[in-house]
Amino acid sequence: MPAAPAPEILAAFEGAKGFMPVGEGLALYEAAVEAGRLGLPLLEVGTYCGRSTILLAGAAREAGVTAVTVDHHRGSEEQQPGWEYHDPSTLDPEVGRMDTLPAFRRTLHKAGLEDHVVAVVGRSPQIAGFWNSPLGLVFIDGGHTDEHATGDYEGWAPHVAEGGLLLIHDVFPDPVDEFTGQAPYRVYLRALESGAFTEVSVTDSLRVLRRTGTGI
Repeated sequence: MPAAPAPEILAAFEGAKGFMPVGEGLALYEAAVEAGRLGLPLLEVGTYCGRSTILLAGAAREAGVTAVTVDHHRGSEEQQPGWEYHDPSTLDPEVGRMDTLPAFRRTLHKAGLEDHVVAVVGRSPQIAGFWNSPLGLVFIDGGHTDEHATGDYEGWAPHVAEGGLLLIHDVFPDPVDEFTGQAPYRVYLRALESGAFTEVSVTDSLRVLRRTGTGI
């Protein structure tokens, strides 16, 4: 039977600001529980306001490991003012830019999960460049341009331990979704073609892959 989050964790997830549907969230949690058995940290790229972080943190708490979440908290392309996914409440009026860090901290506090998460604030490739620890899970859910999706993959996939899981979100094979999901789709195809990763499951736009070989 698939691992399921405790009711209070699922309720916190559903009540948090963000875009991940419940079905994909449950698949994320199940993967995180499995990966947690490796005894290694679980890392996501793309925190936003912490909706998916709640599930990673819940799984990390159960496994006795740490969830790590990486984001510059200035929003991705489609979240900027004037774009479809912009939320005016995330704009910092003092600096005139998005800042999702306060909302993220409130999300974790309300869920009672602050002690199980390390938030790393900065740009993904810069942080990946000095990261030197193996990871049980890497969840790529950052920017949707080829530059950002490829940078996240090249920066973090090498750190997935043998038997660990690589998750890619917003994978949309249909070319009509060029702006929202084609770059993650191309990264997903690259991971499969590398021979380093084998597909485990597909849940809507979420792909779960396992490291079964070397390289990226």
